[in-house]
Amino acid sequence: MSNLYPPEGRLLHTSDNQAACASLPALLAAMDRETVLEGRAVLCTPSHDLSVRLGPFTGIIPREEAALGIREGTAREIAILSRVGKPVAVTVTRQDEEGRLILSRRRAQERVLDRLAAQPPGTVLPAVITHLAGFGAFADVGCGVISMVGIENCSVSRISHPSCRFSPEQDIFVVLTGVDRKAHRVYLSHKELLGTWEENAARFSPGMTVPGIIRGIKEYGAFVELAPNLTGLADRTEGLRENQRVSVYLKSIQPKAMKVKLNIIGPLEDLSGPPPLPYVITSDRITRWDYSPPDCTRAKVFRDFSYPCPLTESQ
Repeated sequence: MSNLYPPEGRLLHTSDNQAACASLPALLAAMDRETVLEGRAVLCTPSHDLSVRLGPFTGIIPREEAALGIREGTAREIAILSRVGKPVAVTVTRQDEEGRLILSRRRAQERVLDRLAAQPPGTVLPAVITHLAGFGAFADVGCGVISMVGIENCSVSRISHPSCRFSPEQDIFVVLTGVDRKAHRVYLSHKELLGTWEENAARFSPGMTVPGIIRGIKEYGAFVELAPNLTGLADRTEGLRENQRVSVYLKSIQPKAMKVKLNIIGPLEDLSGPPPLPYVITSDRITRWDYSPPDCTRAKVFRDFSYPCPLTESQ
């Protein structure tokens, strides 16, 4: 899907945005076209109106127009206060009697929700990580509309915290799983973009020695992540810890059982951040994702996006 409404911060320095903010006639033309622009919030008044710099001009976002949910009382005031000093997506709604430009961030966000609600489940979207919590990663899917990727949907390989996979301000891709238009909610996943078991296992061969990350330790062995969607099992040895980086020897790869047998060779220096994400899919739409190999004898892991998602309207 084309990125008409990018995450906040990605439009600010574009030539189109700068041209639209360069003069008052250009801004008024953008108002007539209802173009989404981007400026920087420079202060928040005691009444929680935002002052926004658009090129050489300053506009005002009234409090109720500062974010989805403020008018309804479902969003907290921190959604406004936290924007000071940061880019904000807006539309110009009018010029008041004093000549001030009156802006709306809420209208820009409603555009995003309308567009996403018209997309089928499985649509691939660009996004930007805004912050992390123990239960998931929060991402801007356009104009400051924030949605969460639950920790269970970050990857097939289990992780103890989303910081194992993402970092703030990181550009990522996500899969749309549903939109609840009335509740202003967007539902996302991520793991389906990182490849199937076979696609990941094809990068490795028995006899290789490669780096991995320990993601779980049990009495019977240690689970070592070779890729975000591929984990192998090694014999447990003393001194191992979760999220430790190690070198491993690949003993065998068994597609029917979806198993990779490993030997741990030794510890490696830990990375300073999450490893790069090896995306297999970054555009278009997924209708069905079959993680398991066709001849797998274990319970099949898959996700079907071909039917309308039930999470499209508040009940």
